[in-house]
Amino acid sequence: MTIWVDADACPVVIRDILFRAAQRKQIPLTLVANQRIKTPPGGLITSIQVSAGFDVADNEIVRRVQANDLVITSDIPLASEVIAKGAQALSPRGELFTEENIGERLNIRDFMDTMRSSGIQSGGPPPLNQADRQRFANHLDKILQRL
Repeated sequence: MTIWVDADACPVVIRDILFRAAQRKQIPLTLVANQRIKTPPGGLITSIQVSAGFDVADNEIVRRVQANDLVITSDIPLASEVIAKGAQALSPRGELFTEENIGERLNIRDFMDTMRSSGIQSGGPPPLNQADRQRFANHLDKILQRL
């Protein structure tokens, strides 16, 4: 298993949880972003910098992900693509995306996008809180315990 992180939008606190988990379990972790991201020394945790552009990092993750890998992303279309390849997807807020719930999540995303396009302001998600961090850490631990 490799853990892939859609790192452009991943909160630092979630990255820190991932760094500790990867080192503790000795699991390769790769951050993919359109900017340079500093990683801890040791080689187990790496970073790939892609060019700027719409979905460039997402496309790189989809190209490299393998069945049974784990992808950390809040991007619903990316989650859908990696699930289709047999990988798992977990949001930084601790929502585990599955074959059973990804279709509904895509529909909600598309509906909200349509609402925003028509001028209705919905605001962004609330700030990441302690409950979100705990939910993320709990799901991550469950996934890593199955190894």
